[in-house]
Amino acid sequence: MKRVSRIDELLADVEAHLKDGVLQVKEASEKGRPIVGTYCTFAPWELITAAGAIPATLCARGEDPITAAEEHLPRNLCPLIKSSYGYALTDKCPYFHFCDMVIAESTCDGKKKMYELMSRMKPLHLMMLPQTAEGDGSRSAWRAELDRLKDGLERAFDVSIDDGAISERISLRNRERLALKSLWELSMMDPPAITGKEQYLISEYCEFHFHKEELVPWLENLVSQIREAYDLGERRVGKDAPRILITGCPLGGAQKVIHAIEDAGAVVVCYENCGGVKELGFLVDEDRPPMEALTDKYLNVGCSVMTPNTSRMDNLKNLIESYNVDGVVEVVLQACHTYAVETYEVRELVRSTGRPYMSVETDYSKSDIGQLATRIGAFLEML
Repeated sequence: MKRVSRIDELLADVEAHLKDGVLQVKEASEKGRPIVGTYCTFAPWELITAAGAIPATLCARGEDPITAAEEHLPRNLCPLIKSSYGYALTDKCPYFHFCDMVIAESTCDGKKKMYELMSRMKPLHLMMLPQTAEGDGSRSAWRAELDRLKDGLERAFDVSIDDGAISERISLRNRERLALKSLWELSMMDPPAITGKEQYLISEYCEFHFHKEELVPWLENLVSQIREAYDLGERRVGKDAPRILITGCPLGGAQKVIHAIEDAGAVVVCYENCGGVKELGFLVDEDRPPMEALTDKYLNVGCSVMTPNTSRMDNLKNLIESYNVDGVVEVVLQACHTYAVETYEVRELVRSTGRPYMSVETDYSKSDIGQLATRIGAFLEML
């Protein structure tokens, strides 16, 4: 009988509790705690929790509700936008069902207009992003948006948010960021301690675990146990497996790209997407006034809606070297114009480091799984 490895046991436990977040949100809502739905990394977790609310990432990862969304939205729209709206429209996202308000963001034109329709279903606060992270004008505008959000949360939930409460949440969130960073750094090992699929599984569990005071020490212990098993000789990835970095749009419903890469014998060692290491680039400065520190932290998220997007390019170059990457795969969702245009600059950057690059345009359907396997297989043969 095959012996189950220690890492297998740890991952099985994570998988068994993936749906715990739904119960946590339901119980919190029933006890009267506000639930705030979010879609984007730009939504400041620290402000929401300082208001006594639970921020919950809303569903945007499945193909099933897109047909319903297309009754209101154009078919040639980004699948992430259609999926987001479809889940809300059909009431098939439990987090949207329980949320008391949605914090949206003007990252792209498609989402902005979709949010106008979504605001008919739930109270919605739209944060207006500057179009550039550079200059005092952009910083002042973004600080004003954070102040406006703070005021909106106070009015919505009849609370007062003081600097002390914000600072406490900054400290907790920074601890979580450091714990997540240690998780991602398991893939800096050669070979990586766990696969890219397994990294994604754990990060998804963390995203939907809403008791962060419990999550942080749990995650620190999990990483420690994986490292201990690795030091004792457990290996899940072949020594010669090509090391791949995925960049581009949020993966969500395009996780088929991860499977195509790893089913072909490579390993995803780094995700420079939203939900991956992108947001962990630097912590919120705990020695500065909290609203000032939050302004600088969230203004510098390396998103393609910013022009120029130097933060993303600088971070990408650093990650390629830090994770000893052999090749880069960029995922672009259909009709995502900002990421599509930015592929040219990303390709130049990657090739300047001597690594091969490929761009994959896809949606949430399963129709291109065979084509993806063929293209990615050919790319990996080049490495």
